Amino acid sequence: MIYVVGHKNPDTDSVCSAIALAYFLDGMAAKQGSINPETEFILKRFGLMEPETITSAKGKQIYLVDHAERSQSLDDLEDGKLLGIIDHHKVGISTSEPIIYISKPIGSTASVISELYFRNSLDYIGAKNKELKPDIAGILLSAILSDTLLFKSPTTTELDKELATKLAEIANVKDMYDYGIDMLKAKSTVGSMAPSEILDIDYKEFSLNGKKVGVGQAEVIDASEVESKKDEIYKLLQERVESGNYDLILFLITDIMEEGSEVLVCGNKEAFEASFNVKVPENSVFIEGLMSRKKQVIPPLEKYYNM
Repeated sequence: MIYVVGHKNPDTDSVCSAIALAYFLDGMAAKQGSINPETEFILKRFGLMEPETITSAKGKQIYLVDHAERSQSLDDLEDGKLLGIIDHHKVGISTSEPIIYISKPIGSTASVISELYFRNSLDYIGAKNKELKPDIAGILLSAILSDTLLFKSPTTTELDKELATKLAEIANVKDMYDYGIDMLKAKSTVGSMAPSEILDIDYKEFSLNGKKVGVGQAEVIDASEVESKKDEIYKLLQERVESGNYDLILFLITDIMEEGSEVLVCGNKEAFEASFNVKVPENSVFIEGLMSRKKQVIPPLEKYYNM
């Protein structure tokens, strides 16, 4: 049995991509943690089961989706057999044997999988090019809309839009924009969540030239939902920096409609200020146009830490 699993603190792209790829591989979709409200909304919308949670790769054949960072994967990944990686992020993993590796600098991993399907190229990864059912098309569409923030993210490409249009037709989604707003509303239920849940809703850890860096992100339609909880979230950041031996942790409160992010900065503030050429007057700063961790946050940080 082949297991397809996304990164720790799973988001919609990692979960939906795992389900879709597992469908084509006749494998088992898996996740490494609890799903968020948006993903729950999507799975209910298309009548699909939540993937099982796994914590070990031991004795398993594994495909990774939506990540290529060792720190984001299963802790004992080397105890399983890694068959391949399908992703759209930077490469941050090494392997002892050749594997299948497919990655493109586009809006989502779901886009990469969808393109393989529409180009009849799934046989390249040992998958079957079977019929794309409306429910699978629906979750692939949902993942594209989620990761591109309704095509507002700078990671969005024309290919993402083209694939989304094809998927919407198969999934019988008449209006992508209206459906996308419903998704984002589900994602933006952070107002009812505890500060610790908000911090971990989409949190990733990176090793940048030997320094441990964390970047979390909450994407909201109305930033006021998080406003009253910022101080508590910042205290949690401080605790995590101290207990986890982090050099820096950032938490982005991304306002989808305003197209920018307030960034809470904890730890090596000088690293952040130098990377983004900004001053952080207290604990946070709003940066207009900053929406993508992958394309706009990690690259300048990596450049700084590698100097």
